[in-house]
Amino acid sequence: MESSDFILETTGLTKEFGGFVAVSSVDLAVRRGSIHALIGPNGAGKTTCFNLLTKFLTPTRGRISYKGRDITAMKPADVARLGLVRSFQISAVFPDMTVLENVRIALQRRKRGDSLDFWRSEKALDGLNDEARTLVEAVGLTTFVEARAGDLSYGRKRALEIATTLALDPEMLLLDEPMAGMGHEDI
Repeated sequence: MESSDFILETTGLTKEFGGFVAVSSVDLAVRRGSIHALIGPNGAGKTTCFNLLTKFLTPTRGRISYKGRDITAMKPADVARLGLVRSFQISAVFPDMTVLENVRIALQRRKRGDSLDFWRSEKALDGLNDEARTLVEAVGLTTFVEARAGDLSYGRKRALEIATTLALDPEMLLLDEPMAGMGHEDI
């Protein structure tokens, strides 16, 4: 199998905190278009591994390659710009904004660069609404499009977070415990 078949590869990926080894010599090879899962009990190092892959933590040892490029020394924002994006265990939404507005903020970031256009009128941002509505529909939140994000159930907030993550148009998406805290009605 050629290295170009893989979108993400790690060799010897290790993270130590003092004398504690949280992640030990992980070798991964994730093929483009495939779905993988990291499974293990609490404290097994799954989130730490995600933090290493997306550069929120620096490895003690090892190498990370994304799309054939060594990203081991890169910053999280640079890795995200390359298309490697993640969600977090804890839902992160703007609670006083609507579902649509939350998704539109993520679209603004991707489509308009570093400026979040906070000073623009609501009308000036209407061009992003169709794409935002499509993403809201994709995660099953159509009936909540005008609801305040803070009023959503935990599971629906997680779905909203996935929509905002998808708005960044990632080439690879890492979901950290995407079903955590969800009730049957949220799935």
